[in-house]
Amino acid sequence: MKRKLVAALACRNQGSRLYGKPLQNLEVAKGIRIIDNIIGCLKAINCIDEIVLGISEGVENEIFKRIAEEQGLKYIVGDQIDVLSRLVKCGQVSEATDIFRVTSESPFLYFESVEDLWLRHQNEQADVTFMWNIIDGSGFEFYTFEALKASHDRGSAKHRSELCSLYVREHPEEFKVIKSDPPQELIRKDLRLTVDYPEDLVVCRAVYLALQDQAPQIRVSEIVKYLDAHPKLVELIAPYTEVGYSTMDLWGSQNG
Repeated sequence: MKRKLVAALACRNQGSRLYGKPLQNLEVAKGIRIIDNIIGCLKAINCIDEIVLGISEGVENEIFKRIAEEQGLKYIVGDQIDVLSRLVKCGQVSEATDIFRVTSESPFLYFESVEDLWLRHQNEQADVTFMWNIIDGSGFEFYTFEALKASHDRGSAKHRSELCSLYVREHPEEFKVIKSDPPQELIRKDLRLTVDYPEDLVVCRAVYLALQDQAPQIRVSEIVKYLDAHPKLVELIAPYTEVGYSTMDLWGSQNG
């Protein structure tokens, strides 16, 4: 049976540190938002068969329905707190065999490795495959739909939340898990490419403006070179890297 890989993108505007993160502009003059670059990048990855938005309930999130319609994408609307349930619903509505998970506030995906890791995920009959140790915000995860649903069904309230990979990470013996590291130059715990604070947005905007000729697929290796050449930008995000990576070590990246 041919596998169907569906990118599930959980979306919401609520956020205590920075409101409306997916809708923040990377390029203000052209109105290019974080979510626009993410969707554009995902559409260019051949092994991804479909993209579905998992939208949080609430009138403030109605805009994501319009984005889905404009982009020709399916969407579901679900519980604000239980992000994991929204990812499961994305799989159900699209009849996915596997879910590709990325976060909706992280504009620069390590897309170059997706095709090869998808083949490995299938060939080794993995339940869950993590891109591990990558710069915060550039990673991704593959789940079989059954593994994703099992995480939700077997988990407690803390698992039925934005901590979507927590159940798998706490119970690895229940799943066949692959953890794949990126090239050494992309293991950089002093950098982050996710937008959670205003300083993150300043950095991601600077990166986009400098490398926008590559958009929507801007290579993370080029971003690293740019940031290494601009240490003042790295200083802006330094207060958030240590706590961010300590959180990832416990339960992985969070989203929508």
